[in-house]
Order: sequence, then C-alpha cells, then structure tokens
Amino acid sequence: MTGGVTVKDVSAHEFVKAYGAYLKRTGRLEVPKWVDLVKTGPTKELAPYDPDWFYIRAASVARHIYLRASVGTGALRKNYGGRKNRGNRPHHSDVGSGSVARKVMQALEKIKVLEKDPSGSGRRISQDGQKDLDRIAAQIVQATKEDEE
Repeated sequence: MTGGVTVKDVSAHEFVKAYGAYLKRTGRLEVPKWVDLVKTGPTKELAPYDPDWFYIRAASVARHIYLRASVGTGALRKNYGGRKNRGNRPHHSDVGSGSVARKVMQALEKIKVLEKDPSGSGRRISQDGQKDLDRIAAQIVQATKEDEE
C-alpha cells in the first residue's frame, strides 16, 4: 500500500510535524548554536518559543522545495516573511531571515535531502530526499488508516 503515496497526498501540517520529529529523532540534522537566540525575521520581536523550531522549519523547507523545484534563499525569505508593524502607519509585508533560510538549506544539503540545482539557481530535492519524504508521507497515511479502523 505504500506505493504511490507522495507528500502531496497528506496534510501539510501533519507532514511537517512528522518529518520534523523524524529529523530530531535521527539527530543527523546539524543545528546551529544560535537557534535559541535568533529571530526568524525583522518583523519579529523575539526568538521562537518552541525549542525545536529549527527542525520544524527544516521540514517545512524540505516540503516546500519538494513541491516547487529550484527554490533559493529569496523565495524562502518571501515564503517565511510576515507583517511588519510600522506603528500607527499601515502594516506592510516583509521578508524573513535570509541567514535562517540559508542555514536550513545547508543543513538539509549535508544530510543529502537537498542538492544544488544544475541550472545554477537555488536548490532542489535529491532522489534520496524524495524517498525519505515519500516514506514519511506513507507512514502518515498508514497511521490515519489504522486510526479509522
């Protein structure tokens, strides 16, 4: 039954939670020392409350790149941006942290989930990475079927 199940077949929220937990459990993902101190963008005032936010972000980036090939830092900054509070002036959208986006992609590249796009712009999912992500998606489908029974 695991044949044919892809990341597109499962809920984004469920997949990101499951893949983030998998990345933390395996311990292969290299987490920078500064993750407890850094803001995730100029629109934020504080660092994330969740101590495992880097794993969640890595899982989310992996899913994003799985769905859209050739994604770079700029696209991720735009994707993880937010609403800039400008006081009594109207809010504007602002980009997320480029350093965080770069470090997440580099960490995923080290564990062979991502690879540089041969066209020269951005990164894409590797074959091993695609197998990993599809396996996690299949486990989610299997778990939901068992819950229904």
